[in-house]
Order: sequence, then structure tokens, then C-alpha cells
Amino acid sequence: MRYSFLAVGILAWALGLPLHAADHGDVPLTDSLKQEGRDAAHRKVPIMLLFASPECHYCERVKNEFLGPMVKDPAYRDKVIIRQVEVGSDWNLVGFDGKKTTHGAYAAGQKVFMVPTVKVVDAQGKELSKPIVGLLTPDFYFGYIESAIDEGLDKIRGKKKN
Repeated sequence: MRYSFLAVGILAWALGLPLHAADHGDVPLTDSLKQEGRDAAHRKVPIMLLFASPECHYCERVKNEFLGPMVKDPAYRDKVIIRQVEVGSDWNLVGFDGKKTTHGAYAAGQKVFMVPTVKVVDAQGKELSKPIVGLLTPDFYFGYIESAIDEGLDKIRGKKKN
């Protein structure tokens, strides 16, 4: 186990990644929501933020069974940007407003007190759909995610639903 963490650390160093970016599965941690927002505005897509904690078993399920495969699937590249925020972490983060903060402070400011929480936001960080809190019913979870993405896309691309 110790050697596998060392190997991950060496790989992260060789690729120029921060160590915490190398050990969070396929859902990338963000270090700049401002940059994610610029990218989202350019691509006209929403941003899906997974608020997670390393100790959270359900967070791992959400990453491994739902969001991780979506990050790898080319079909989602034109639909959504998926990023992770570590609740309770002191890792540096630039907020949507360009101000420096931490992952934990940003999550607290967003009133995220339960993990996993998934929020779909626009390029300025404004919520576009109702947050998905907890794993809910795993059989329907993908449908909740798809619905949130579609609602965000509709609002961004001008197809607002009443």
C-alpha cells in the first residue's frame, strides 16, 4: 500500500500534477473555478461540481459508478464540465469571483454540509438545477444527474423551461 502511494506520488510529480490530483479517481479536482467558468462560457456548457470527502464511501460510489465514467465518455464533452471540490480540505482554490479561498471554505460558503452533493452551475457559479444531496436511490441516480445536466444546458443555451 505504501509503495502504491509512492508510485502515485512519483507519477504526479513527473506529470507536473499536484499530489492531490493524482489520487482522486477520474473526477478531477479543481484549483480554479474562475478558469472552469471561462471554459464553460466558451463551450456553452454547465459545470457539475461534486462536493466529496475522502472518508465518504458514497462519494466513492458516485465517482466510480457515475461521474468517473462520464468524465471518460466523449459524449459528455459537449454537455458538461465535471469537477470535484474536497469538503473540509485546505487545498487552494480560486473562486468564480477570482478570489483565493480553499476547497473547504468554498464548500462551506455553498452551504454544503452533506456529502456527496452534486451541483450544476453556470460560468459564474449560479445554480442551474436543484442540488443532488446524498446517493439517493442508486438505480435512479444517473437519471437525476442527466436531468440536472439537461436543465443546466437548457438554461445556458436559451431553452428555458417553465
